[in-house]
Amino acid sequence: MGDSTTWFDYLFHFEWFRSLDRWLQYHLGRGPESATPWDIPGVPAEAAYWTLTHVFIAIVAALIIIWGCIKFFRAVRGGGESAIVPPARLTPRNAFELITDAVYSTMVTVMGEKNAKKYLPFIGAFALFILLSNVFALVPGFAAATETMKTNLILALIVFFATHYFGVREHGLAYFKQFLGPVPWLAPIMLPIEIVSHLARPVSLSLRLTANIAADHKVIFVFFGLVPLLSPVPFLLMGLLVSILQVFVFSLLSMVYISMAVSHDH
Repeated sequence: MGDSTTWFDYLFHFEWFRSLDRWLQYHLGRGPESATPWDIPGVPAEAAYWTLTHVFIAIVAALIIIWGCIKFFRAVRGGGESAIVPPARLTPRNAFELITDAVYSTMVTVMGEKNAKKYLPFIGAFALFILLSNVFALVPGFAAATETMKTNLILALIVFFATHYFGVREHGLAYFKQFLGPVPWLAPIMLPIEIVSHLARPVSLSLRLTANIAADHKVIFVFFGLVPLLSPVPFLLMGLLVSILQVFVFSLLSMVYISMAVSHDH
């Protein structure tokens, strides 16, 4: 398999799948014969083409999360000792509890216990999805859904709009006073600075995640191609570390943004 080849490419043997892919390329401006082709300076035209591969990877990650949540819910709903004491063996429930506890502990440190409990479902869902999407790149025949801008920009925009929604819900329209600065005469200076800083958040979140995961995937593939036996193992471990680190960075920044939006101290 090549760098961008995955098991999902076998779906192109089906005419309905090829037709769907061509239709999306044409109408989204991401194909060789698109109605509005993208022209990105310095980037080959084929690199900007639409592909369904990362969409399927994202769907698989979402389905795994839903399956894990159902397993956990059934275990807890059963009551008794099994609802309190985790199984001795490593199970999906244990894995989900471990990740959730790590996210919750970080949220308590950053946001406080009250906000951590309130926003854990939101941040936790992002952490689980990004982690699964990242580690898929370490599995032969799969790719990381988070190595493309189309996935990461959507995630970053959700965080961006949710942050301001939470802020307005907590403070009402008084939330927007933070854009004007501490004193009225600073408003003409502070307003454009605050607007630019807030608009830069989704850009930085998406670019950082895309660049790190795409670069890590390329490095691992290169060493697989050069020496396919044993030597890629350290790079796979490094890839796992990078995947976990990027989940931490994305989640931590999201916590900080939400905490600043709902705080009553600013």
